[in-house]
Amino acid sequence: MKRSVLLGLFVTASMMASTSFADGKPADLCDANIQTIENGKGQLSANPELSQRAETSVAKAKALKAQGKIDDCIAETSQTIVELRKSTGTNN
Repeated sequence: MKRSVLLGLFVTASMMASTSFADGKPADLCDANIQTIENGKGQLSANPELSQRAETSVAKAKALKAQGKIDDCIAETSQTIVELRKSTGTNN
């Protein structure tokens, strides 16, 4: 239970901090999240399911960004980053 609460607080704090540093440039946050996922792909090579999830998310995020749906892109990539970190056990 403590871990779930701490994880929730960490995720909330990191997402709030991310948006505050974006300073009116949400497209940059979308790009940064896409880059974060792509950078982490090397760590996912041992788990094909997670690797496929990352690939799918990046493709969807890029499509959303191309459509001008920046908020949806940020939501998609943020959720994927949280899932990947949870699955791999990293908190960074």
